[in-house]
Amino acid sequence: MTAVRRAFSVAVYARRGGTGGEVLVIHHRRLDTWLPVGGELEAGETPLEAAVRELREETGLAAAFRPLAGAADGVPPGYLGYEEHLAGSKGLHMNFVFVADVAADAEVTPNAEFHAFRWVGRASLASLASPLNVRQFGYLALDAVVS
Repeated sequence: MTAVRRAFSVAVYARRGGTGGEVLVIHHRRLDTWLPVGGELEAGETPLEAAVRELREETGLAAAFRPLAGAADGVPPGYLGYEEHLAGSKGLHMNFVFVADVAADAEVTPNAEFHAFRWVGRASLASLASPLNVRQFGYLALDAVVS
């Protein structure tokens, strides 16, 4: 029996306009699909630290990761939930999902991982060509209320 590689990763829904606003999605070059910003945790990093780093590295955005209403004590600010999926040769991705608020006029500076990005609201998210859980977490991010 061969052990399956496991990788801890983060996904970040940068949100502008607060609850009910828009979230940022990128068209990932290698995977050819729309996704939130994200990537793997580096050695010694917490999921929140990775989320802050990945958002900055991939988009140039700085964001506020705020505690969410109803979150249990000790849950990192902006934490929406967890999902896992197989990622080919990378093995099992165990993915921590966050929402973070950015300024309405924040400008995205794309990196080499994606060639297109867009801000989407609820209606556009419904028809986004992406995995189902990307849309589901997108709705959670749009609806998240900070405490």
